[in-house]
Amino acid sequence: MAESSDSATAPRLARLLINPETIPHDPSFDGERAEQLAVGHPDLSVRGLRARFAAPPSWEPEVHTDSRWRTQDSPPRPAAVLVPLIATGATVEVLLTRRTEHLHDHAGQISFPGGRTDEGDRDAIHTALREAEEEIGLPAAHVEILGALPEYVTGTGYRVTPVVGLIERPVELRLDRFEVDEAFTVPLAFLMDPINHERRAIVHDGVPRRFYAMPWTAAGRRYFIWGATAAMLRNFYWMLRA
Repeated sequence: MAESSDSATAPRLARLLINPETIPHDPSFDGERAEQLAVGHPDLSVRGLRARFAAPPSWEPEVHTDSRWRTQDSPPRPAAVLVPLIATGATVEVLLTRRTEHLHDHAGQISFPGGRTDEGDRDAIHTALREAEEEIGLPAAHVEILGALPEYVTGTGYRVTPVVGLIERPVELRLDRFEVDEAFTVPLAFLMDPINHERRAIVHDGVPRRFYAMPWTAAGRRYFIWGATAAMLRNFYWMLRA
């Protein structure tokens, strides 16, 4: 998710952001965050989520694109990701993956299962479900589609539709080890509370760069959720708060 003002600066900035956790916090975000409320638990229940997507509110997404894409000449390629919501009793968690280190795009980063649209895909839902089944072995028949979040254009040139799906039955995942190093879950309540959101900021070669992050620690493991994934979750937060 590196950003640059031209193609020459892109490699330098990409190297700078190999470890995004070293990028300083944006001090202006603390004041904004103080006024932002967590999404209430009734709205995070299965019933609440179904109701919200059945009658979407009027709202404006906070982030639309990684600004690095604004310097590209060709149009972004269509893609889709599945935002899998795992419901277990009264708890809803978000399923995320860590990409393998050898991949060309976003190696080692936290992401939703998904990928670019194939010629035979009927729509974004088809793409998201197909990719999720290929990457993590999640059967499409196990997913109830709730709706979609606003498109997000990544710095690597994809116009991504986040498709939100609900899974209420136990599933045994089968990871494609070429693409996915591990899969894990994070409580939706954690991700929908702005106290757990960060905004990082840096100026490199005169170009400002800001991105959201939502660090999560479980069983002694730290997961740094940032970039496009955090941006989509941030939009999810504003949809539920609207």
